[in-house]
Amino acid sequence: MAAQPTNGGMETGGRNAFDAANNGHSLDAVPKIQQALDVIYRPHSSNDERGAAQAFLERTKNTPDAPAHGFSLASDKDQSPIVRHYALSLLEHAIKHKWRNYSPTEAEALRNWVLRLSRDVAKGDPAYLRNKMALLWVEVAKRSWGTEWMDMDSLLVQLWQIPDSAVHKELVLGVLENLSDEIFNSDDVVVQVREHILSKISVDIFTPARVLLESFPNRETEPDVRCGDEGWLARIVDLLRQCLSGDVQNNEDLRTCAVRSFAVLYALMPWAIPKSIAATGAVPVICEGLRASHIEVQKASLEALHALYARTSFSEAEFLDLVVPLYDAQYVTLFRQLFEWSVIDPDDIDDDKYQLSKKFSEFISYLGNYLERRFSALPTDSSRIDLMGFLHLLLLIAQNQSLVVSIPVLVTWCRLLGHQGLGPNIAATATVIGPLLELCSARLIRYESLPEDSEDATVRLLFEDTDTFPERHLFLGNYRRYASQVIESIVSLKVSDAMQHILGQTENVLVHLYDNYPAFNMANYSKVSQPVLQVDARATVIEAALKGHAKWQASARRDGKQEEIDSLSSSLETWCNRLLEMKFEDPLIRKRRLQLLVAFSTSALDKNSSFMLKVLEHILLTWPAPQPDYKVYNDAIKDLQGESTVELQRLATKMPDHLLDVYDQIAAKVDEMIASGTLDEKRQITYRTFLFTIIHRSRRVDQTTKVQKLQGFLDPIRTQWQDPQLKQSLVSYPSFCQLMGLDKAQEYVLRKQMHKIQDWGSVELDEEGKALQTELEARQIRLPLRLTKSFLTCSVDKVEKGQEPFHVSTILWQDYFPIILPELLNFLSHAHASHSPNNWTGLPPETRTIVDRILTDRFWQSGISEGSKDDFYARVLEKRHTLEGLASTIRGSIRYVRESCYAIIYCMTRFDAHFYGFSELPGPLARAALADAGSLSAHQLINLVNLVRYLVDSCPVPLRGHFLPPILEACFRQMDARVNSEWTRLGQQQVTKSTDDDLTEEMKNESILRQLTYTVVMLVADFLDPARKNTSKGPESSSEDLYKYPSLRNFCLMNSSIVEPLLIFCTRIIGTKDTRCCGIMLRVLKSVVPEFDAEESIKVDSAIEVKHHSNPWISTDTASAIREYISRDILMACITSLHEPYFVDQQKDLASLIAAIVVHYRHLSTTARDILVSLPGLKAEEVDYGIEFMIKNATRSRGQRAVILDLLHDLKGVSVSEMGKLSKSIGAPTSHATSRKTSRSTMAQKFMTAPESTTGDGTDGTNGFDGIAGLFDI
Repeated sequence: MAAQPTNGGMETGGRNAFDAANNGHSLDAVPKIQQALDVIYRPHSSNDERGAAQAFLERTKNTPDAPAHGFSLASDKDQSPIVRHYALSLLEHAIKHKWRNYSPTEAEALRNWVLRLSRDVAKGDPAYLRNKMALLWVEVAKRSWGTEWMDMDSLLVQLWQIPDSAVHKELVLGVLENLSDEIFNSDDVVVQVREHILSKISVDIFTPARVLLESFPNRETEPDVRCGDEGWLARIVDLLRQCLSGDVQNNEDLRTCAVRSFAVLYALMPWAIPKSIAATGAVPVICEGLRASHIEVQKASLEALHALYARTSFSEAEFLDLVVPLYDAQYVTLFRQLFEWSVIDPDDIDDDKYQLSKKFSEFISYLGNYLERRFSALPTDSSRIDLMGFLHLLLLIAQNQSLVVSIPVLVTWCRLLGHQGLGPNIAATATVIGPLLELCSARLIRYESLPEDSEDATVRLLFEDTDTFPERHLFLGNYRRYASQVIESIVSLKVSDAMQHILGQTENVLVHLYDNYPAFNMANYSKVSQPVLQVDARATVIEAALKGHAKWQASARRDGKQEEIDSLSSSLETWCNRLLEMKFEDPLIRKRRLQLLVAFSTSALDKNSSFMLKVLEHILLTWPAPQPDYKVYNDAIKDLQGESTVELQRLATKMPDHLLDVYDQIAAKVDEMIASGTLDEKRQITYRTFLFTIIHRSRRVDQTTKVQKLQGFLDPIRTQWQDPQLKQSLVSYPSFCQLMGLDKAQEYVLRKQMHKIQDWGSVELDEEGKALQTELEARQIRLPLRLTKSFLTCSVDKVEKGQEPFHVSTILWQDYFPIILPELLNFLSHAHASHSPNNWTGLPPETRTIVDRILTDRFWQSGISEGSKDDFYARVLEKRHTLEGLASTIRGSIRYVRESCYAIIYCMTRFDAHFYGFSELPGPLARAALADAGSLSAHQLINLVNLVRYLVDSCPVPLRGHFLPPILEACFRQMDARVNSEWTRLGQQQVTKSTDDDLTEEMKNESILRQLTYTVVMLVADFLDPARKNTSKGPESSSEDLYKYPSLRNFCLMNSSIVEPLLIFCTRIIGTKDTRCCGIMLRVLKSVVPEFDAEESIKVDSAIEVKHHSNPWISTDTASAIREYISRDILMACITSLHEPYFVDQQKDLASLIAAIVVHYRHLSTTARDILVSLPGLKAEEVDYGIEFMIKNATRSRGQRAVILDLLHDLKGVSVSEMGKLSKSIGAPTSHATSRKTSRSTMAQKFMTAPESTTGDGTDGTNGFDGIAGLFDI
């Protein structure tokens, strides 16, 4: 047996202590132990007395006779349970921390004490004592079972067979459950040392002998540790069968045994050999637990089923043995009855039932997913499978009023309907498909917009299940996505019936929109009124249906079903014409109608040019007049106007050739509207880019003609950028301020003494202030930025490189870049400089603190900001003509310049070498974008970081060396400085108390800081992704040529100017109190560590030694320097965070990184080892032993992590919730609990946080579905 690393040692041999126990001597400490425990638990003890007693008890654990005292006290039934629990803890401490110091005789004696205590267990012993004894048994087993201790299984069987002793069976069950958990789930270093033998012999004792022989005929039979051929899985199933046949409702012993048996099965199901589960008849017995008349038994049964069917790798044979039987009518009926019983009353929630229904939904979804995954293996005998009953069960669960209960099976419906064999058969089943379509349509309403005090049961349960608005928003986004996919699949399978039903229902809703609600009124307009939400939901249904229609239409065209396509298109056009004629006053309803009309025109009716022209006419001529007296209503009008321009562009992009036929008429109409003088700048540009896009995307105009026609649109852009007055205005920052009107703004701010006014929103602007606002907005219009951005966007948006429109764009713009870029960089540099108070020279230095306040963006944050998003915008509109509104206009001017520059640069990156090839661009671009970036707010920096991502992602591989180094170096230096300073400031703020308003502001700032940190961390993770390969950005680069260049990961690591600030940033993130970012960074760094490893040195001759590095792109000097930095700075950062209570949940990742550093660099540097040795409490021999073990035994990452956690055990932080509690060996004992029992399952948590995969691939390797159709007969 290999020895284990340990935290404890024994100053003297253990023999004397054990002899003392055997002879009854040296027990004078026992009264002192009893007295100390009395002091601790006596309510009137002083803190000093209690502290002294606790210190004595802690010292006692480390005395040589501690195990003897522990056994003596624990075996004395006259002692109080508190004393006996402490006594067991003395034994536990000896086993865990001193085992390696004991001789074989002493270890055997200690083991025998544990066995004796186990044999003497009695029903009168409190449950926590019995649980503790089971844990002691497992601790001994982890260290000696299979080597010194060979008869453990026999001893367990002896305890099991004690007649009429439920308490001994419970003890054995506790041992087996904990043994399985420790061996297959824990990171305990003791287990990792012996993982190979422990996992093998565990499989041996749990599995029936004949199953082992059949499954592994060549399996080694040594060591022989089992007792009997049946195995523990069979014994437990038999016991469970007996328990469930009795009265578990009223017999506590039976109930407890059943629950404990299910707990063991829960631990076994994830790893047990499937054939053994089938051979022992475990599944039918577990299912019987669902029939039990006690909720605890039902829940335990369901946990075991859930653990088994969460496995996704059953073979076809295992599927037939374990899954198919549960499709039988008797089980489908049982499942339905149980689920119907578990439905709760939202007014009086039974938490046990509700948790059961959530878990049950996940279990049934696993069965449903197997139906899709193993469909080809499904028997065609309908007597074996009640498939219709199972589908109705899935429907029933999906219809549950709780969305959290519903969503797992909703995902299953996506998979089933997407399957090429199952989907058509399900679609032919009206009793299933109709209600399912109705359900998904109804649940596309935006529940987050409904009031929290709604009477709707679904809304009330939604608020019960979610803690914050962001969580609710993410969950509902996931739910809507799955519901939309179900609708899409149903329409693709039953297009005519489904479209008729959906459109008919929608029309009925639109016709009777205000039947149950007050008539429309601008004065009390709401963006989330019931009519608006209903229309939005129906529009979302239709959008999903159109995706399904597109799938069907593509298939129908392949099958030559043109008549069906034409007939359906005619019906759709008729319906759309009726929609077009309907009259609505609500701008948001009109907006959704417009979106639907364009969606139909560009998809289902894309061949119908006459209808498209009707939609175009509707957009051009329907422009609602503003209503400034009704601010919320007027804001909705702006939404409609903005959407009109978007949809206009969509038409031009999707249907340019249809529009080309009437291009001259459209152009004449646009010229007429512009000449009328009623169009603002935005709308004029929108119409001109619309015309530009028609020609640019048309497939009927040759390239030469296109370029000639389009050049006329761009000539004004050239003229504006070449204007000498503009160039002069951008020479310096003061002249830029004059150009933007910021000089006048500074004068006004100073004259009005805004720095002395606390509430700007309460001070109305005078006429001069209003005029200044108007002037600031007018000056933006005269800049060339909007025009350039708009036409550049049209030139590259949704245009594939290599296609003719992209070649046209390249020809059009390549001569413009040298004209635009110098001035554009000046714009960007000055916009960033505006955020530095020192540049506001128009203000006296003592008043410049006001600059940050002026330039701080106002935005609404869900879960933090007061009121709803609409309330926030309403408040902004109300303060338009106040000092707060003026500040908003000032920062809006700067933001306009800044973000327009970002957008233009992003568009330019699409042109590859025509942008990246400028030899003098990288340095000036880096300075313009990043030199003053430190003055931007965290909120503003997020957009800048995204721009850097675009610059890097789009850079042609051969040009990386020329373009990226100055940009990446500046980026990482700035982000490191800013992120670190912001976290430092946040930490200082949290030390001081804040008022409610200040606290809200601090919460906003912290939320944005976390977003910024995450954005930069993900940037680093993306750049250093080892799976990211060099890809060609265009047809001119061959994939073979790209292999000549380093990957982006290697490019960053090989350039010292980049890797230095990059690693410094990464190091700081390890100590940043953001667990998500810290966890990501630890995993990234762990993947980076091997890049600076080296193979063994090879002597070329007597004078030269060459080291072959794992990464040939990185020079020896660079690798050596970085290796030392990682071994020193990053290792220390990991140790520091490991010590912090905040990072308790990251301790495994921290230990994994430390282990990777130590293992990979052990032959190249002693730095990591020396740092570990220097830590308090660590001895050199312990560290060396741990390192040697990790290397020699070729331990897997999990084992290496366990060694590090064991070495640093005394340095690890403790969670805040554990702080202040008494030592576990001293404190009041608690009942055994496992961390896996959480209120929200892993699946449920995923639905709250991230999009899920929704459809199966349907690749079962067969198209023979005819025999399956009979299963759907009703």
